[in-house]
Amino acid sequence: MERTPTTRVIRQPDGTESLLLRQAHLSVVKGPDQGLTMELTNRRVLLGTGRDCDLQLTDGGVSRHHLELRATEQGYLLRDLDSTNGTLLGGVRLVRAILTDATLFTIGSTTLRLDPCDVMVEIPLSRRGVFGRLLGQSTAMREVFALLESVAATDTTVLLEGESGTGKELAAEAIHEASPRRHMPFVILDCGAMPEHLVESELFGHERGAFTGADQAREGAAEQANGGTIFLDEVAEIPLPLQPRLLRFLENRQVKRLGATRHRRVNVRVIAATNRLLANETREGRFRADLFHRLSVVRIEMPALRHRPDDILLLAYHFAKQFAADPGELLPGAIEKLLLAYHWPGNARELRNAIERIAIAPDDGAELLRSGKERSPALQVDSLLELPFHEARQQCQESFERRYLEIHLQRVGGVVARVAEEVELPRQTVYRLLKRHGLREPEQ
Repeated sequence: MERTPTTRVIRQPDGTESLLLRQAHLSVVKGPDQGLTMELTNRRVLLGTGRDCDLQLTDGGVSRHHLELRATEQGYLLRDLDSTNGTLLGGVRLVRAILTDATLFTIGSTTLRLDPCDVMVEIPLSRRGVFGRLLGQSTAMREVFALLESVAATDTTVLLEGESGTGKELAAEAIHEASPRRHMPFVILDCGAMPEHLVESELFGHERGAFTGADQAREGAAEQANGGTIFLDEVAEIPLPLQPRLLRFLENRQVKRLGATRHRRVNVRVIAATNRLLANETREGRFRADLFHRLSVVRIEMPALRHRPDDILLLAYHFAKQFAADPGELLPGAIEKLLLAYHWPGNARELRNAIERIAIAPDDGAELLRSGKERSPALQVDSLLELPFHEARQQCQESFERRYLEIHLQRVGGVVARVAEEVELPRQTVYRLLKRHGLREPEQ
């Protein structure tokens, strides 16, 4: 009997297209989390002990990010993510496998069962290849564009989720620009880029004399966005004591400046973003459940670049136009192959930086893609010996700072506050360094 494809694109009579996704049931049948289940209704599911996993396990033999299951036309692709103890199927350790029928597999001391079913979910796809400043012709991005189109015409609160560098800020901007509020302010508040004690003042404002240094009254981001949209980036970083105030603001759209005696009513649309799974943050007590539900009226996941490989060259040529008159000369066939083979942990932001490096130093950029890391310090110093000492030292320092920050950003999911803690620098210093090296700029 012919097997039903796990995913396939169908064309409707009116010319629109939809993605059909075959559902599956995932259950833990043995191990510390026996009885834990979930329905696979999304294209991709991450398993492991990490807080950001879709199915979070407590098994000590399971890695933080152990494996992923991804719906493809052939079946569910199981991919081990370089886990410590591996993934076993029939007693054999594997890296990748296509699962088309009921299957048992083991990670650590946990055995899981995947059961595909015959229920198909229809997911609309946009006809667009561009939405705002977001680019993408892949099925994954056209699925996102369809969601962005549907929410743009409403005032619904939206939560954008996804890894650092996937375009969450650009998605928020695109929603605003396609909405009836497009002619009103779009105000960004980066909740992870400021000290905790300033978040409340930045969001709600303050009156003169409200605290030391408040020599004049000041509007907060919520008032500045009146009539338009406020974008709360890295919303998971909002301190727990401030979360009840944010919840009340979401419920009644009223703000009370620090030191004020009265509330001010504002008319704003709220879009939030995070690179963490707020459901897990809620479960572990770091984020209020009621605030999570109020923010996530509509949840949209921005796909990682490695999950939309059809868009890699599209984006590469888009970025190349910023650095070269002839992008084709900048990206010959050999470079294209390297771009397609690389896994892009930093997503589109990392791709843009790579294209810039290729434009400045083609050999260095190509070597970076081949190795996935910077050249050795010795080779780097040798290449600078003809420069004056101070200029060479400055270039070494800039290269070190940029790579050092890139690595730490990737380790902590792009959260500035956590980078500052890890490298033992003030948060504002880290933020200033990130801006200097172009690591906080929009990626498309």
